[in-house]
Amino acid sequence: MAARNTPTERQKRLGIEVRKIRTSAGMSATYAAGLLGVDSGKISNMEFGQRTITPERLRTLACNCHCTDEKYVEALIAMAQPGEKGWWERYRGSLPHGLLDIAELEAHASRMRIGTTVHVPGLLQTSDHALAVFREVMPPLPEDEVGLRLALRAKRQQVLLGTNPPGYVAVVHEAALRMQFGGRLVARGQLQHLLDASDREKVTVRVIPFERGSFPGAGQNIFYAEGPVPQLDTVQIDNSHGPDFLHAEGQLAKYRAQLDRQEDAALPPDESRAFIREIARQL
Repeated sequence: MAARNTPTERQKRLGIEVRKIRTSAGMSATYAAGLLGVDSGKISNMEFGQRTITPERLRTLACNCHCTDEKYVEALIAMAQPGEKGWWERYRGSLPHGLLDIAELEAHASRMRIGTTVHVPGLLQTSDHALAVFREVMPPLPEDEVGLRLALRAKRQQVLLGTNPPGYVAVVHEAALRMQFGGRLVARGQLQHLLDASDREKVTVRVIPFERGSFPGAGQNIFYAEGPVPQLDTVQIDNSHGPDFLHAEGQLAKYRAQLDRQEDAALPPDESRAFIREIARQL
């Protein structure tokens, strides 16, 4: 198979884990190439996510590198399995690849934790709220791209509506609840949508009121996606240049601690729902 020019974030992550297995065992790329029966250059391509590694070769590498964590190895093999393309691929070539990487990350997450200060989490936004946000992007987006982003957002939200949705915990600051994107009526509809979403069994919405003061990660949106094993967790951070994806052990620990502290500062779920209702009443 030819090398990929633009691997997805998930493909790059698999390559990073393959390299981690090899280097942790002190195995050279040349030795790995001989072990797997490929050219040495293909090992580099595999580790950069530019070329597939078959499940059989992945298992061979893990065995010879004495990687004995069977759950971790099986999770990597699942990532390496050939399969049908995800629904987000229909937007490739029309929308930035970072947006599609987020959709793929959500689709494979076993649990999601969100911390937001100014924006309502994307998976909990109404279409009117999302439209108002997209129309503030600089430089302005053409209307056809706004439409594509709305369609992608709506499709992404289906991950919380399936027969076996992942757990979803959103910690939302009061500032985000009081932002009137699209005006008063749109804001009121957005708050009601949050209340409706929090009624779902696996969705939890918690609010940090202004009166709680400072907390770690203020001003930054954090998306923590738990993988099938802890080693495959991922943090996604929004930036003006596009999303960043983090997965170094120290980074994961930092953002887990930030989200833990944010949950400590937040109201319990029932009190959060009452808080949201009161803000909606004031609109």
